[in-house]
Amino acid sequence: MLQTFERHTFTAPLDCRYLLHVPEQVDEGTVLVLTLHGYSSNPEAMLNLTAGLVGTRHIIASLQAPNQHYLTQGLPGAESVIGYNWGVRDHWASAVRMHHEMVGGCLSVLRGRFDITARRCVLVGFSQPVGLNYRFIATCPDQVGAAIGICGGVPRDWEEDKYQPVSAALLHIAREEDEFYPTEISRRFEDRLRQRATDVEFHMLPGGHRFPSKARHIVQPWIERVIPTPNS
Repeated sequence: MLQTFERHTFTAPLDCRYLLHVPEQVDEGTVLVLTLHGYSSNPEAMLNLTAGLVGTRHIIASLQAPNQHYLTQGLPGAESVIGYNWGVRDHWASAVRMHHEMVGGCLSVLRGRFDITARRCVLVGFSQPVGLNYRFIATCPDQVGAAIGICGGVPRDWEEDKYQPVSAALLHIAREEDEFYPTEISRRFEDRLRQRATDVEFHMLPGGHRFPSKARHIVQPWIERVIPTPNS
């Protein structure tokens, strides 16, 4: 086995994909929701879950993660299920950069198409992209007016000076039996988020590491509070 070798890196264009739900009527009360699925999931599943959470009266874009893999064991075949992910530990800096470019680019296109201000944009993430989303809003604080983190974590480097104050309102939903984020850790997230954001709402719901499909009674009033309809 070779003991010495050179490592090199280069960048290449990536085809980025998202699914889009457009309501029958888009007006001054419409909110643009950009939602990101968890590890091994897909944009179709996240689009439906998010619609159930925020309602169908809003524009919902479900962004597909850049990395793909087969979920079935053994050799892949024509019927193999494909999942997507946002990156791995060994190349995390590249994953963060790619995430930021994809989210920023998607928001720019959709805001231009629908003539919606950044203040009326909500960034949603389940599991793996939650920490990436928090990094994004603390790096580019003028891109969204609100963010929802579900069953995910706060970045380990959140307290470092490289991040800016967060102007977006934050809603974080954790689960009591989450096998990836134990309660004793996730209960600290509210205080940690408040170190950069002034409007933070935190909920601890029963259940394991699953999308809280019945949490619409939390999410919809929260969106109405932090992004009120003009002249309402």
